[in-house]
Amino acid sequence: MTLKKRLLFGMQLTVTLLICAFLFVPVITSALTGFSVNYFKGVRAGLTLKWVFQVFNDYHGAIVNSLLVAGCTLLVVLIVGVPAGYVLSRWQSRFARLIEELITLPIALPGLASALAIIVVYGGLRDFRISLWFIIVGHVVFTLPFMVRSVAAACSANDIKTLEEGAASLGARFLTRFTTVVIPNIRSGITAGALMVVTLSMGEFNLTWMLHTPQTKTLPVGLADAYASLRIEVGSAYTTIFFAIVIPLLLLMQAMDKPKNPKP
Repeated sequence: MTLKKRLLFGMQLTVTLLICAFLFVPVITSALTGFSVNYFKGVRAGLTLKWVFQVFNDYHGAIVNSLLVAGCTLLVVLIVGVPAGYVLSRWQSRFARLIEELITLPIALPGLASALAIIVVYGGLRDFRISLWFIIVGHVVFTLPFMVRSVAAACSANDIKTLEEGAASLGARFLTRFTTVVIPNIRSGITAGALMVVTLSMGEFNLTWMLHTPQTKTLPVGLADAYASLRIEVGSAYTTIFFAIVIPLLLLMQAMDKPKNPKP
């Protein structure tokens, strides 16, 4: 390696490490604060699990609610999004593109605007308004485009139309083709979309903040409350717990996204 290439590599490595430090130092600092006896004295004051236990004691309901909302959102999005992505990938027309743009519109709108629209239309249904399903509806509207786009891309990449025609020529009916040909060949796209839906649902704040009630707080809303009304150590411990739940999902998403080695 020439001196010029070594210098270039060194500069690139330095910039990369500085960016990583810029991103991860606040996260590490926040995590340490959540285990510190006193924020102002820092780690020198000692470490404790007191704040973590306080978060579980005060906000375990929000943690459970987030898991329930994310799970139900994923179920609904799978039922609706997978067939929708498949149909849009097969339906080559301007009308299909228009539907696709309408589905993705909630991504472009601020979460508060989408939440306000849901409240205006369905807020009068009291039992629905105070249930977790009210938040789930908002999360489905927000996350559905990611599943539809992921499935549609997987269908296009794997040339599902040709595979289906081959199965149809052998006498397979549509339901058989869909379950035994389409689904297995777009499984990676479904998995990527599913993990994205779960992580987005668990981290969504703006839309959830407008739709929640005191009994239906989720992780992000509880996190905002913790920072606003309690000691910063509690908020930092809450952040650490949030990371402990979400980061494994992100790592799993990255692992699922790696291409498989082709068979010789």
